[in-house]
Amino acid sequence: MCDHICVQPHLCAIGQPLIHSLFFAFCLLLPSCHNTSNSVANVSSSDTISILSEVETLYGLPVDSFVVEKTSVRRGQIISQILTEAGLPYATAIVAYDKTMPVFDFRQMRAGNTCYLFHDLDTTAEGTLRHFVYEISPTDYVRLTFADTIGVIRQKIDVSTRQRAAHLQITTSLWNAMTAQGLNPQIALDMADIFAWTVDFFGIEKGDEFAVLYDEKCVGSDVVGIGAIRAAVFRTCAGRKLYAFRHESDSTSGYYDLQGNSLRRTFLKAPLRYNRISSRFSNGRMHPVLKIRRPHHGVDYAAPQGTPVLAIADGRVVAKGWDAKGGGNYVKIKHNSMYVSEYMHLNNFAAGLKKGQDVKQGELIGNVGSTGLATGPHLDFRIFRDGRLVDPLKVDMPPAEPINNDDILDFMEMSDKLKSSLDSTLQVASR
Repeated sequence: MCDHICVQPHLCAIGQPLIHSLFFAFCLLLPSCHNTSNSVANVSSSDTISILSEVETLYGLPVDSFVVEKTSVRRGQIISQILTEAGLPYATAIVAYDKTMPVFDFRQMRAGNTCYLFHDLDTTAEGTLRHFVYEISPTDYVRLTFADTIGVIRQKIDVSTRQRAAHLQITTSLWNAMTAQGLNPQIALDMADIFAWTVDFFGIEKGDEFAVLYDEKCVGSDVVGIGAIRAAVFRTCAGRKLYAFRHESDSTSGYYDLQGNSLRRTFLKAPLRYNRISSRFSNGRMHPVLKIRRPHHGVDYAAPQGTPVLAIADGRVVAKGWDAKGGGNYVKIKHNSMYVSEYMHLNNFAAGLKKGQDVKQGELIGNVGSTGLATGPHLDFRIFRDGRLVDPLKVDMPPAEPINNDDILDFMEMSDKLKSSLDSTLQVASR
């Protein structure tokens, strides 16, 4: 077994001649090993390696027993082509494809994804390919083994999590604040979902700020994704704080405030994400097309064409079609005996959506467009209460169920600790 020293070929041209000679002599005394790591196998599609490494296996294979070739799937390339180019007989490649189908459909192979080819050390012999690994995702792979019979396994890579903290000062939007710091955009989407019932993301102002504690998923030293957001706080420029703490119970999870009340409400704050309000509820707005003043009993959300439009709450579609009065493609959803929501100027409807269909909160019902009387793509969103149009931004939204009494003490202890971490993150950022 070799010592854990990594020797890169290009280092041989660097350093003092004497040191180099001694180092080279030392290397000759060590058994030959090949580079190995679950995150990096430092080879190209045409190069092989013979170096020492800290890790001795790659996808469960002892890499010092193979010549390892790393490559990427080319656009339009199919599995049989990869295998035959690696020296596998075409007939064997076809059998391998058929045998793999119940485990993974290689027709779903994506251009750019990484593959590893494990060849015998004797590269002069024919048919040296012994294993083939395709990375389905950063945490999932399929491995083919070529011996007397063809073996196929699909496995997940061990993923570790570590808790991270982030602070975001708003200048234009939450999304821009995330990307400016190089953070995973998924955090912004998750934050929007968590605070969807309590923070109007179309109304956040310059100087507002967020602090968030979240899980980061890692394979070795590589970050491969974002886990759960454990806690977050939104502080307005006026100093008001809104906290959110994750609590899990009976295989379900949700987010709650300091008192254990759910942040979930009956209605989403808005039926789409991350854009601006271009026109508010009014009894005398200047119509942008007709150029006359008339009531506008809804809220216009300016957004790019094709932006998903979501149902603000569970309900039943009571109308879908074309509004000849200027609304273009529209959908109406009845949520209960009191509330109905309406979505107008849609570019198109969600596939299969029809009148009488039940929809869930957050379900896609259509996409932003500019049908009807519209100067550009936007959503005209309206809410009826007891048959009368009301301002969607002023609808009172009752909360969901709070944490039950059996869990409240544990929750309060947990949330106190997380609150201290969030407050410390805000304090450090403000220094």
